[in-house]
Amino acid sequence: MSSDDFAILIDNVSKRYELYDTPGDRLKHFIIPKFQRMAGLETKQYFREFWALKNISFQVKKGETIGIIGRNGSGKSTLLQIICGTLAPSSGRVETNGRVAGLLELGSGFNPEFTGRENVYLNAAILGLTKEEIDERYDDIVAFADIADFIDQPIKLYSSGMLVRLAFAVIVHVDADILVIDEALAVGDALFTQKCMRFLRNFMKNGTIIFVSHDTPSIKNLCHRVLWLEKGQALKEGNPRDICDFYLQYTLQGLYGDEVKLNALSNSDAHSVTAQEDKATEQAPVIDYESKASVLDNLAVATGFKSGVAEVVSFSMEKIENKSTSEFEGGERVRVIMRAKAHSTLTSPILGFIVKDHLGQELFGENTIPFTQGRHCLVMAGQEITAEFVFRFPMLQNGQYVVMSSLANGDSYNHIQHHYVHDALVINVYSSKIRFGIVGIPFESVSLKINNEASYRSSE
Repeated sequence: MSSDDFAILIDNVSKRYELYDTPGDRLKHFIIPKFQRMAGLETKQYFREFWALKNISFQVKKGETIGIIGRNGSGKSTLLQIICGTLAPSSGRVETNGRVAGLLELGSGFNPEFTGRENVYLNAAILGLTKEEIDERYDDIVAFADIADFIDQPIKLYSSGMLVRLAFAVIVHVDADILVIDEALAVGDALFTQKCMRFLRNFMKNGTIIFVSHDTPSIKNLCHRVLWLEKGQALKEGNPRDICDFYLQYTLQGLYGDEVKLNALSNSDAHSVTAQEDKATEQAPVIDYESKASVLDNLAVATGFKSGVAEVVSFSMEKIENKSTSEFEGGERVRVIMRAKAHSTLTSPILGFIVKDHLGQELFGENTIPFTQGRHCLVMAGQEITAEFVFRFPMLQNGQYVVMSSLANGDSYNHIQHHYVHDALVINVYSSKIRFGIVGIPFESVSLKINNEASYRSSE
């Protein structure tokens, strides 16, 4: 890849820290090895090595948005600091092609004793703007942050949300080519988060983004590619949906420990979802009324994981009325039926599902906890259980949706997933009347009239 194509190049980057058990060990390491070398003796090491990053390599193309996921302590923030230039790698090469603006840990780059106004000038200057450029953009920065009443107060008095507002407002107005964002938007309120997301969506048209978050739906929604870090090393890299699904299983396995073993469900038919979508597209007519869909059973070939304690054996959706057609229509009553079998005793089984769009955003779902909470529901090995969910099928936009199904044991706060299927059902929707939003509402009427029409006409 030529320098004109890439925005960020990370080549075999490692970061090592020296950990000393006592201040005396630090002093010994500073003095004693020098004398040992002078005497021709083997030098002694008084510290322990900790590799925050080890041999990380990847490239980010211009205009690409890449997500980085991993558990706390996996090296995500260290990598971002190296990309932003606030931390030097122990080895390896880092190249950036364009102006980099970073929104790292809360309050980074700000002086708590300075006012908001002073920190705007300080932070923008660090990011490469001249005083004249900051003067020109200052009013827009303050307006975006929407904290004008506090802009001349020391930021040590700011709430975490106000700090994020100010920091994000600065990076929005520095004309950056590359944005590096480390989980900072998680503390913003809903309105400000929406404002930030609108900016990021627009920035993604031409700019490059490195985005770190524990919110995997956001990662799936925003990113073209995902890098998964674990203990300072790159564990996997690839499609956001696949990597996030692997990460979910991995983190749950870490949570459960040796109590249960989750085994990945292999997909023997690599074209299962895509092929069924193409088939449905060929067969389904183009409909010019309401919102209609076909629902395809994908349980047999879907990916996911299971422990072997219990499993979902069937998962389906059926119409309650008008069964003369297999096509589902938005607004009609439907029933989701889940049937599961226990291979070991279940004390409190939970069956549930979530409908997601093609970006992995969770649209709606339900589980059996409201019904079974506080009730005795012991299931012995070999027994089967059935859950039914009755609801009105939503009016959805054109496109493909998937239904995740899960079987767990426990309660709302403490449970173990024993069978988790990412794409148990595939929903293909055809609609021409749902034009806005993710889920449509069946409006009963829409009208338009001119108020005071008579007076309006008499004035002509």
